[in-house]
Amino acid sequence: MTELLAAEGVTFGYPGREVFRDLSFTLRARELVALCGPNGAGKSTLLRLLLGLHEPRAGRVVLGGAPLPSLGRREIALRAALLPQESPPDLPLTVREVVALGRLPHLGRFEPEGPEDERAVAAALAATDTAALAERPMTELSGGERHRAHLARALAQGAKVLLLDEPIAGLDLVHQLRALELLRATVDEGRAAVVALHDLSLAARCCDRILLLADGALQADAPPADVLTPDRLARVFAVHAEVRADAAGRPFVIPIAPVARGSDR
Repeated sequence: MTELLAAEGVTFGYPGREVFRDLSFTLRARELVALCGPNGAGKSTLLRLLLGLHEPRAGRVVLGGAPLPSLGRREIALRAALLPQESPPDLPLTVREVVALGRLPHLGRFEPEGPEDERAVAAALAATDTAALAERPMTELSGGERHRAHLARALAQGAKVLLLDEPIAGLDLVHQLRALELLRATVDEGRAAVVALHDLSLAARCCDRILLLADGALQADAPPADVLTPDRLARVFAVHAEVRADAAGRPFVIPIAPVARGSDR
């Protein structure tokens, strides 16, 4: 499979606080990879660093075969799309207009949309179940509807790499499942995605691998069944949990109780 993204010995921190150190992993075409870890582990920071919005103290990121610093912002946007956890403040735009913003990297200055852009926007609206909302102002939508519109914008961008920070947060159950099924179908067509998720069972259901980030390091980079063990969940998430298998053999996690403070986990 084609390698679309690589982190090579990446270290990042703020003055007086190291966030993570010496992270290395790759992302290949047709891979859907979950990025998991406790609150404050640095998942959002890592996604932003992979897009060049933070500069590593050490190591490098390679995007589409090119070191990230060698690429301009437009070139990066053509190769990778970021859906942040906190969406930008809603402007007085319709849903369709917001989704069409994803096509800006493909257009020259003042260049109008062409047929390819219109097709990409229409496909993204349909895929995210937002076509019926296309002419609605973003300011009139519920939180879940706005989140689906921003997901459509990321998909319309057409980048090979998707970096998605909690893309199912705020969605009801059916739209959580549809969003993850959509991402699965999208990467199966040749793209790839890193998806920050808190729901470990959904991560195991849909993703090929789990990157488990905690205590400033990658604690695991492996298929879900190899990552989600009771011992590791106690150590990383401070929770006693059962790990069972569903009818398809995929693991799912049943939290039981917090690990007692002061225990050795």
